[in-house]
Order: sequence, then structure tokens, then C-alpha cells
Amino acid sequence: MTKFRRAYRSARFLVPGAVAVALLAGCAQGSGGAAAASGTPQSAPPTAEPADPSGPAEPAGPSDPAGPTVTVTPAPSDASASSAPAGRAAPGTLLVTDFGSDTVTFVDPARGATGSVKVGTAPYGLVVGADGRAWVATAEGVAVVDTERRKRLALVPYRTGTGPVTTGEYRGGGMGIALSPDGRRVYVGVNVPGGNGTLEVVDTAALRVTETVPVGRRPFDVDVSRDGAEVYVTNHDSFDVTVVAAGSLSFRRVEVAPYGTEGGLGSWLKPHYAAVRPSDGRLLLPFEGERLAVVDPRTGRTTIEPMTADTHQHGATVTADGTLLTVGTGPIDPDEDKGPSLTVRKPGGAERVYPLEGPHESAAVSRDGRTAYVTGGFTRDGYWDGLTVIDLDSGDTRRLPAGSRPLGIVVL
Repeated sequence: MTKFRRAYRSARFLVPGAVAVALLAGCAQGSGGAAAASGTPQSAPPTAEPADPSGPAEPAGPSDPAGPTVTVTPAPSDASASSAPAGRAAPGTLLVTDFGSDTVTFVDPARGATGSVKVGTAPYGLVVGADGRAWVATAEGVAVVDTERRKRLALVPYRTGTGPVTTGEYRGGGMGIALSPDGRRVYVGVNVPGGNGTLEVVDTAALRVTETVPVGRRPFDVDVSRDGAEVYVTNHDSFDVTVVAAGSLSFRRVEVAPYGTEGGLGSWLKPHYAAVRPSDGRLLLPFEGERLAVVDPRTGRTTIEPMTADTHQHGATVTADGTLLTVGTGPIDPDEDKGPSLTVRKPGGAERVYPLEGPHESAAVSRDGRTAYVTGGFTRDGYWDGLTVIDLDSGDTRRLPAGSRPLGIVVL
């Protein structure tokens, strides 16, 4: 049986204030949910809340699709203008969400930022379709961006009430976002500060929300199966993935907690992002650079494989051949853990760890698979305004200033 070091990680949750200053400002949920709901901007990590003994609230069923019509608000012409000329982006151009602002930024990997488009407050995740439209999860709604003309086409408001529009790690609104394989639906995880979130379904032709499905707390990530039959919502603060049938919108909860759920909202050992393995459709969720949770969404069974980076992990993406890239943000305990890194894990389990300077959040890979781009935004303190570019053959890295706390990233 595989042995994992530091089994006591499961006891890491409520960190005393004097110690917490020296540790990574990680992912223990605190009073930020309530602060965001009251409209108070969060400028510093909150103190951790005690675990809720009753657990997450039991979700209700899917919403009645016959809800009120949702209006689409186009961006004002002056707000959607880009600082770079319009036209089809050169292959390999990057698009990042500026979580510290209200824009997305186009980035030339060699030269840096080439222009920005206003999309809405604190954009988080994004996805780009074959038609060149980018769908961006902001605090206000899903922004639709024409990446050729570099213009916001619309802002689709959420149906779910999320309180006042705010910024910061615990803000309400869209987080993870994904597109169905046929391009007809966008799925966005909507955070409701202080409570369970929702999955909202956007009709990409009508540009309106057509359905909502209850999910867990703080839906960091949304993924879709390769055949489009299922949607997977990774819920950070409820230690689970919500598996949603795309046709019926029926759903079920799969707990993913390789260190257990001790500490509840105060735990640092919760899921963040998932990737769908191309070979078999299983979900890959990295934890702490020690454990890779491999989840079969059909059965709900989770198996654990060892990892080697020994660092708190956030973003995850997978290439067509099944290579997993996951971003290490840095140590929970500097005396025991290692620093920020990018782990590249081959399908057979062999790993190469690339050290990084400072915390990062998400990663994308060039079309030829030789270069990785890692955003410096990070959901907590320690972020910076740029990307790290990694030559995956040589291991050479360079920092590229771009954007404002860039978080999500795609390669156009």
C-alpha cells in the first residue's frame, strides 16, 4: 500500500493568528463570505470559521426553466474598446482574466500585453469557443467577448442572487466556467457568499440563463465530459464535486476529501480545480503536491495516487495525451512544505516539478506542448501582475508582466 508522508495534514485547519502570518495565505474559508454579502470589500484574509456541524445545506432540485426573462446588457462602445487594433488574434496569443480589475487582457507570449477589453467586475474563469467568442465569469454576469474585434458583445446577468457586487477572494458571482462540446451551452458556477452556489446554464444563441442547478459552496471550477453528457462542478468549501446530467439536469454529490473533512470551512485541504482525463473520463484533482484524487464520476469512487511537489495546489489542466499540469501556490507550513511550482505529470505517473517565484493560480499549454504559461494572479495574497513562461524542455522560466492579477488563462 502506498504510504504518504505527513498524515497529520488532516488536522491542519484553524491556524493561530501569530502563526498564520508566517504561513501561506491559503484557502481556509472565513468570514469573507459574510463580508462580501454585506458589501464590504475584503482586503485581508479573514479568520477561519468553525466547521458547520450540520454540513452544507441540502440542495433543492433544478430550477423551473419558466423563470423571468433575463436581459442582456451590451457594453457601452467606449467601455468595450481595446487599446490594440482589432483583427484575428495571432495563433498562440493568450487571453487572461484580470481578477484585480474589470478586464480581460490579450498577451503576446513574446512581447507582453497587447490590449484589454472591459468585461465586468473581478473576472475569474473564461472559456473560448470555436467561433472566437470568449465567455468570462465576472461578479456581475457572464461577459461575451468577440476576440477578433476585441469587443464585449453582451453581459448576461446571473439569475441567482449573490448580494452586492464586490471584489476579492470571497466575492459573489461566477467562478468556474465551461462550454459544451457543441458550443450551444455555457455552464458557470456561481458563488453565493455564505451559502451554497448554483450552476447556471446559458443558451449561447439566445444569450440568456435558461436553467439553474444547486451545487456546493464556492464552485471554483466547472468541467464538461468529452461527450457533453455530464457537467462537473468542483465545490471548494463543501469538499465535493457535483455531477450534473446535461440533459435532465439531475445531479448528485461526490465527496472528494483525501485528507478528510475535519475543520470544515476552516480546513486548507479542500478541492480547487479538476481536469477530465481524456482516456477514460475520470476527474483528476491534485491535493498538496502529495495526493492525486482520481474520481470515477459514474460510480463516485475515488482512488489516490502519490504526487511529489509537496506544495499547496490550485490550477489544473490536462493536454490531449493525458499529461496533467497543476500549479503549486506555495507551502502551508514553510518548515515542512516546498515552494511554488508547476508539476507536469505524464499519464504513467512520472512527474517533473518546475520551481516558480511566488504564488500562481492557473496554467495553459502552447499548441505544440513545449511551453507552459502560468498566471500570477492567485486567489489569495502574494499575487503579482503577470505570467511565468516555462520552457518545458529546458526548464527555463521568465516572468512576463501582463494584466492585473491575472487568474484564468486560455490560448487562442
